[in-house]
Amino acid sequence: MAQSFDCDLAILGGGLAGSLIALAFARLRPDINLLLIEQGGVLGGNHLWSFFDSDIKPADRWLIDPLVTYRWLQGYEVRFPTYRRTLKPPYNSIASAQLDAHARATLGDRVLLNAEITEASPTQVTLSSGTLIRARAVIDARGGGDLSTLECGWQKFVGQALRLERPHGLDRPVIMDARVDQIDGYRFIYLLPFDDHTVFVEDTYYSNSRGLDVPALAEGIAHYAAGQGWRVEEVVHQESGVLPVVHGGDFARFWPEEDRVARAGVGAALFHPMTGYSLPDAVAAALWLTDQPLDSLATATRARAAAHWRAGGYYRMLGKMLFRAAQPDQRWRIFDRFYRLGPNLIGRFYAGQSTAADRIRILCGRPPVPIRSAMRALLSPSA
Repeated sequence: MAQSFDCDLAILGGGLAGSLIALAFARLRPDINLLLIEQGGVLGGNHLWSFFDSDIKPADRWLIDPLVTYRWLQGYEVRFPTYRRTLKPPYNSIASAQLDAHARATLGDRVLLNAEITEASPTQVTLSSGTLIRARAVIDARGGGDLSTLECGWQKFVGQALRLERPHGLDRPVIMDARVDQIDGYRFIYLLPFDDHTVFVEDTYYSNSRGLDVPALAEGIAHYAAGQGWRVEEVVHQESGVLPVVHGGDFARFWPEEDRVARAGVGAALFHPMTGYSLPDAVAAALWLTDQPLDSLATATRARAAAHWRAGGYYRMLGKMLFRAAQPDQRWRIFDRFYRLGPNLIGRFYAGQSTAADRIRILCGRPPVPIRSAMRALLSPSA
C-alpha cells in the first residue's frame, strides 16, 4: 500500500539551491517540518562550486562556510596572451561530497534520497513509488526550466582532478588561462591547486553551441598538462557541465504566471546572466525564503525571480555583445580588457552588484568588438 505523510515544506531537488534552503530553514526556522527530496543517491550530484569572498555578504557566510572544501587566501591569477595579473580577493571551492556530508549530518531524517518525483503541485508531491507527500508549501529546486524561451550562449566544460608525480608549482587558483588555442568560442583553462601534487584542470568554452564532446575536452586537458611539464599519475575525479549564459528571452514564458509551484535556483533563473554561476543567488535566496510566509511562497518566489531578471538586463546586454558581435576566436579580447580594470569593479561584477559607474567604465574606452557589430547585436530583437 502506498504511503502518505504530511510536512510543512517540501523541497524538490537536493542540489546546491535545495540543500541551502533546507540548511537555512533548519537553522533559522526549526519550527518548520521540512523534507528535502532528491532523486539521486547523494546530495549535490558531482559538482565543484567556487566563489570569491566578495560574492557573499559577511553576515551570510555562516550558511556556506561549513561547505567550503578548499580556500585560497593568496587570491587568484588570470593569464592572457599579452599579460598576467594576480588579484587579491580570497577564493573558495565547495566539493559536492562536502555538501552531501554536511547537509545529511545536519538534516538527518529530513532528507529523502532515491526518490523519483512524478508529479508536483503547490501543496502536494507524488513519488514513483506511489508515496504521497502533502505540504503547506512546495518549492521546486530541481533546476532546468524551459530554456527554449531564452536566448543563450553556453559556458561548457570538462574538469579533472589530476594527481601528479611531482609538485605542480601553483600557489593559487588560475581563474582563466586564455593562452590556449581559441576554438569553439572563447576558450580558457581553469586551475585549482588542491594540494602540492593534485590540481583541478578544467577546459572551458564560451560557445554558441551547447554540444559537449567530453572525450575531446579530456584530451585537451591532457595536452595542457603535458605542456606544463606535468606527468599525471591518476585522474582522481572528473565532472562536466553546460551552463546557460542568457542574453535575451521572455521571462513570462520561462515562468508562466499560471505556474503556481514555487521555484528556486536555476529553474527560477536565479543565476548571473553573464557567467551562469548560481551560488551567490542560491545563498541569498535561501536566507530570504526563511522570512516568507509558506502560504504565499509561489507568488513571492516568482516576484523575486522577476525582479532578478529585470536587474540582469545590463549583463544580458554584455552577453549579447559577446555572442553576437565578437568573432568567436576573438572573444578572449573582451575578457583580456575586462581583467585590466579595477579589482573592486571586477568583484562587484561577479557578485552581480555593478554600480552605474562600473557599467560605464566597462563599456568606455577602445571597444574590444567592432562598433557596427556591437550595434547590430544590441538592436537585434530578442526571442
